[in-house]
Amino acid sequence: MTVLFWVVSVFGFVPMQDTVSLEQVEVYAPPLDRFAKGQKLVNFDSKVLEAYAARSLGDLLQEQSPVFVRQYGAGMLASPSFRGTSAGHTAIFWNGLPVNSPSLGQSDLSILPVEAIDQAQLHFGSSGALFGNEAIGGSLHLGSKTEFGKGFQGKISQTIGSFGLFNSAISGGFSSKMFSTKSRFYRQFAQNDFSYRDISRPGTPETKAQNAAVEQLGFVQDFAWNVSAKGQFKAAFWWNKADRQIQPVMGSNTTDRQSDENVRAVLDYFRFGTTSVWNLKTGFVRDNQFFNESQNQTRQFFLASDWDFAKGKSWQFKAGARSTFIRGDLSTYAATDQRFEFYQSARWQTAENLTVSLNLRQFAYLDNFIPFLPGIGGDWKFWEGEKQEILLKASLGKGFKAPTLNDRFWNPGGNPDLLPEESVNGEIGLNWLKKGAFSWDQSLTYYRMQVENWIIWLPRGSIWSPENIREVQNQGIEYQGNTKWEWGTLNWEMGLSYTFSQALDLTSEPANPRQLPYTPQHQANGNLSAGIGGLAVNLSSFYVGQRAIGTGNTRILDSYQIWNAGLRFSDLKWGKTRFPISFQVLNLLDRDYQVLYLRAMPGRSYQLNLTIHL
Repeated sequence: MTVLFWVVSVFGFVPMQDTVSLEQVEVYAPPLDRFAKGQKLVNFDSKVLEAYAARSLGDLLQEQSPVFVRQYGAGMLASPSFRGTSAGHTAIFWNGLPVNSPSLGQSDLSILPVEAIDQAQLHFGSSGALFGNEAIGGSLHLGSKTEFGKGFQGKISQTIGSFGLFNSAISGGFSSKMFSTKSRFYRQFAQNDFSYRDISRPGTPETKAQNAAVEQLGFVQDFAWNVSAKGQFKAAFWWNKADRQIQPVMGSNTTDRQSDENVRAVLDYFRFGTTSVWNLKTGFVRDNQFFNESQNQTRQFFLASDWDFAKGKSWQFKAGARSTFIRGDLSTYAATDQRFEFYQSARWQTAENLTVSLNLRQFAYLDNFIPFLPGIGGDWKFWEGEKQEILLKASLGKGFKAPTLNDRFWNPGGNPDLLPEESVNGEIGLNWLKKGAFSWDQSLTYYRMQVENWIIWLPRGSIWSPENIREVQNQGIEYQGNTKWEWGTLNWEMGLSYTFSQALDLTSEPANPRQLPYTPQHQANGNLSAGIGGLAVNLSSFYVGQRAIGTGNTRILDSYQIWNAGLRFSDLKWGKTRFPISFQVLNLLDRDYQVLYLRAMPGRSYQLNLTIHL
């Protein structure tokens, strides 16, 4: 039966029955959690994304989620760390297309602006069976939202702020019942000439940041067409170019430059039946990077197909295949890679209060086969009242990460014999949901993960080379809660998040393992907002605990807590034109802090935004 599912998904033979009317269907986008039962998900609503539109995904994740973001300075490299894992253990998708660099195995969150997307979801834990390569610590899913039947819509946005910040964006689109198109263009610039205390020099004198300016341009085009009552095309294109001066570490006067140009394109065709959907997807990703005089370019071509269908009211299935061709032309080598994936998912709703999902995946690259990957999870609603319910979630699964092109082919030092990194992850959690005038959504999760064959680069004489020598054990507790209530004429909302994370290196001292470098054990964030009519004020904060600077935990970087505040007028109108205005103060208390050692971060800053909705 499994083989039959794969054959059907590849060749596209779908037994369609009666057609489905698409009059009330927007662009087809199945919920992320359909086959992710028992696992933790975080969705960012449109209100949060709008508030961060002039900022990067790195800022959003650091301030609004349990994810730790390693920032090398304002506008510099920003990489995510889910549950104590590295940036290379996070899979990132845009409209279902994997966008991590095949040479580096990760993405830079600082050059992924929130302005370019409409949807963002976080998936926590190993999910190689569900999402494939790199999904060991978690995955980030970005997307465009296209609507039908809305007529013309347009928006102009301008943000100005401290340290030479000047961000502009314009978007416009038109949609009928059968056709939808949306275009957006953005430019973001910051001089980043902030002052900081230089701890590398005697007396820690106040110094102004040099060689830290960043400029980013981008264009996003979305298109959707209901070709018939049972067929739909969707296409998206994203061009992004970032030119950055690389902010030197304290005590250094380097003048490095980096330019990144990214082109991403994806085309989907959906075929609808009464109880099934067949999808054919093709995509292309090109990453071109110049660092000083060195050029590195990678290209990825994707072809995928899957069949999603229901059997009765209790069963739902998905089966498919994806092939990837990779070409890398880097400063020290040129290489190609081919990857093939076959996957199958099933969901069984045994009763109204219990749902179980099973995911299976086989992955191969060049002449190597990843061990077969299973994943299983369940949601059990064991208590339900008139306005409350408590859900028990549990899952167990495997994840993996294939060695990157740099790991295998970098010259000198690449190691073509590297094994893929493998993980086993389990988690269990409670989710308490209450509806009403005083409502909340709270979750508490315990997770445990073991990662083997962790790749680490080590010196071998005068040459550095990667090896599969590190074994890491991760475990922790995550709390996340959101509460809404009314008090007189005010509408209140409060969100809290806390994470305790142990990421222990078992390689050198198994009897006395140490926390991985730059991995905080404690992290928290919170926000409080109050609104009346179209006026809203908010206060938010995020805390990051101590981090070890290197292996052995001999040097520790201080913890820090940053406060932000904001004011927003959302109901300002002139005729049919709406023009909300917002004002933010970032690092309200002007805290001097470092995310990474000797990497200066800005003090108090201000931002003013005006958006015109046409």
